[in-house]
Amino acid sequence: MNIFKIIEDIEKFDPEVYGRLDSRRKVFKNMGSIGKKTALAAIPFALGSVFQKAYGQSSNMVLDVLNFALKLEYLERNFYTQGLAASGLITDSAARAAIQKIQEHEAQHVNLLRTTITSLNGTPISEPTFNFGKNFPDWNTSYQTFLTLAQAFEDTGVRAYKGQAANLINNDTVLTVALQIHSVEARHAAHVRRMRGVKGWIEGAGANSNVPAGAQPVYAGEDNVMQGGINDVKTVGAGYSAAIATAAFDEPLTKEQVAQIVSLFE
Repeated sequence: MNIFKIIEDIEKFDPEVYGRLDSRRKVFKNMGSIGKKTALAAIPFALGSVFQKAYGQSSNMVLDVLNFALKLEYLERNFYTQGLAASGLITDSAARAAIQKIQEHEAQHVNLLRTTITSLNGTPISEPTFNFGKNFPDWNTSYQTFLTLAQAFEDTGVRAYKGQAANLINNDTVLTVALQIHSVEARHAAHVRRMRGVKGWIEGAGANSNVPAGAQPVYAGEDNVMQGGINDVKTVGAGYSAAIATAAFDEPLTKEQVAQIVSLFE
C-alpha cells in the first residue's frame, strides 16, 4: 500500500481536503506517531478516520441541499409542462417558444441533480404532486397569472441557490453544479420579468414586481440596504436611492423560507 500515493490522489480529487482536516502536516504527523510495530495494521484505520472527518459530517448535508434543490426544479419543470399543455393559455408564438425553452432547461436541471445525487450514493426524492391552483385558481387560464407565478418561481430559485451556497462550499464539484443552475435561473427570472413588462431586477420587497399578496413571501428581505455591515444608501451618497441599493443585490432565502413558498403549491 503506497499511502503517499493515496494521499496525492485524494488531493487531486479534492484540493481542499486539508482545509477541512487541519493541515497536511498534521495529518502526516498523526500518522507518523503510530508505533512502528502497529503502523501497517493501523494505516487503514487512520485513513478511515481521515475520510470520516473530511467527508462524513458534510455528505448528508450536501445530499440534503441537492434534494432541496431538486424539489424546486421538480416544481418549475412541472409548472411549465402543465402550462404548455393548458389549452389557450400561451398563444403568442414567441412567448410559447421562450416558455418551451425554459421548460427544457428545468428538465435538464432535474436530470443533472438526480444524476449528481445518485453519484454521491444518495437517493433522489420522488417528484411531489403540486397544486398550482391551490392559491391561484386561474393560473392555467390567465396568461398574466401564469407569468406572475413563473417570475415568482424563478426569483425563488435564484435566492434559494444563493442561500445554500455556504453548505456546499467544501465540495467544489457539487458547488459547481449548483452555480451552473443558479446563473441560468437568474437569466430565466430576468426574461420572464421582461415578458411581464416589469424591470429585470428586484427593487425592494417586491414592490416593483407587481405580484399579488400570495406571492409576496418570495420577496421577503429584498428591501435590505445593508451589505457587509455597510448601508449602501448612506455610503454611496446622493443620487442613489433605496431602490437602486436593493436592486444591486439579491438576498439569499433560507430553507425554511423556501419551504413556506413551496407549501403554497402542495
